[in-house]
Amino acid sequence: MSQRQIGVIGAPLDLGAGRRGVDMGPSAIRVARLNERLESLGYQVKDFGNVVVDQPESSPVGPEDARYLPKIVNTCQRLAKRVSAIVQRRRFPIILGGDHSIAIGSIAAMSQHMREQGKKLGVIWIDAHADMNTPETSPSGNVHGMPLAACIGMGPEELTSMAGCAAPIVDPANVALVGIRDIDLTERPHVRNSGVTVFTMRHIDERGMRAVMKDAVAVAGNGTAGVHVSLDMDSVDPDFAPGVGTPVRGGLTYREAHLAMELLGDEAVIVSLETVEVNPVLDVANRTAALAVELMMSAMGKRIL
Repeated sequence: MSQRQIGVIGAPLDLGAGRRGVDMGPSAIRVARLNERLESLGYQVKDFGNVVVDQPESSPVGPEDARYLPKIVNTCQRLAKRVSAIVQRRRFPIILGGDHSIAIGSIAAMSQHMREQGKKLGVIWIDAHADMNTPETSPSGNVHGMPLAACIGMGPEELTSMAGCAAPIVDPANVALVGIRDIDLTERPHVRNSGVTVFTMRHIDERGMRAVMKDAVAVAGNGTAGVHVSLDMDSVDPDFAPGVGTPVRGGLTYREAHLAMELLGDEAVIVSLETVEVNPVLDVANRTAALAVELMMSAMGKRIL
């Protein structure tokens, strides 16, 4: 893929979330001038619009332990096809959510692309939550709390083998989870026993963001041909990112978040990037979407000097 050519795709899905609004995230991020700002860094940007998403009003909820699961699967499959098409055009994919369940589609597409070349994909998942529930452990039945579990092979088969990508979609040994501070009690055994490397907010407090991100890149990059970065905006403290699907106090500061993305850009290992859970309904003057754009700019090479 050419690092100078970018393909943007939106996935305005909120069926996996517990509250409405994140379906407007892609629009809010575009309003914050993502494409123009990427072009200011010298990239050639083509926006491929949004994938088609079923609306809750016309969709049955389905099983309470995995709400709207068939519709979420359909959306993720559509997204996987669109991401695959972007990669086949040798463009760098930037995916805009939507709730975090869309990551199953984007990661499946990138992993399958790597496998076709005999290579592996690593993942750095930046989030307040572990997103490693399954229908059996989820207190809410909201699928946006399950995507990382699905990507490493835990959960419903329709998610774990997304878009023809055999489970596990990614090797848990190449997954780094950064910024965690809110894990369900029933979810904790999954996190502990999964093989995923976890860096909680305490790790960041004690060691600093630079050391944590160096280790995260080492985990995700060990034996892989590139890293997919999945950025949930609730990883940032609500003081800086109020408009998110599930805010949790005690998150990354403005500068910690930027440093994390700057360090990822310095390493030049990113092959795809997604930003999720921007909820304009809960935001203040589009602050969270604007911050999402700033963080993506840092990951894509913008520097202070």
